[in-house]
Amino acid sequence: MAERLHKVLARMGVGSRREIERWIKQGLVEVDGQIAQLGQSSEGVKQVCVNGVNFTLQKEIPTQFLQYHKPDNEICSRKDPENRQTVYDHLPKLTQGRWVAIGRLDLTTSGILLFTTNGEIANALMHPSAGVDREYMVRVHGKVTPEIIYHLLEGVKLDDGVARFTDVQERSSKGTNKWLQVVLQEGRNHEIKRMFESQGLQVTRLIRIRFGPIALDDALKKGQYRTLTNKEVKALNAIVYQAE
Repeated sequence: MAERLHKVLARMGVGSRREIERWIKQGLVEVDGQIAQLGQSSEGVKQVCVNGVNFTLQKEIPTQFLQYHKPDNEICSRKDPENRQTVYDHLPKLTQGRWVAIGRLDLTTSGILLFTTNGEIANALMHPSAGVDREYMVRVHGKVTPEIIYHLLEGVKLDDGVARFTDVQERSSKGTNKWLQVVLQEGRNHEIKRMFESQGLQVTRLIRIRFGPIALDDALKKGQYRTLTNKEVKALNAIVYQAE
């Protein structure tokens, strides 16, 4: 049985499944010169045009993965009206499909950022049901008390719901700034900063050092990338298959 068009396009990295479904509803996807229909089969389809960009449908395409060391002055959008540097500016060019970020990092947050050419895998790893750990080094200004750590582990109420860390460890610090190593299993907008702000603390630096089973490679300088090893790819795929 042939797969649906939006699933094949997502696997090619054209976009996430939800993005492609939305584009189809908006009439932005053409199949062999005709407007695509939601739920349309990929059977017999050769040429697809998405938002004015032509793609040759490839049902079997190798999935690629990268680890990128994001600097704290790049945005995670593909294009920026202010012409700021984006994380995509430094990635290798692809002849087919596109790089899809597995999660995002705020402009002022540095550290590990994973990319894949498979939108389905990216979506699965970002979904809350996957329960993927995100580990950060956080520098905060102010006094961190045992009571504050307790609240952060139990859960603090934000304007978009309760947020909590699954682990908080204090690290060696000097002066009025305190370094903490924290883990959480979601990636809401400015979530870590808002969690500490709820306790009267200001985050002055934020570095993601791990995403799931993949740790930030110490050999990678900021702005550099490398291909994931077979072992790392297998570890990510194991999460995806477990979540299905």
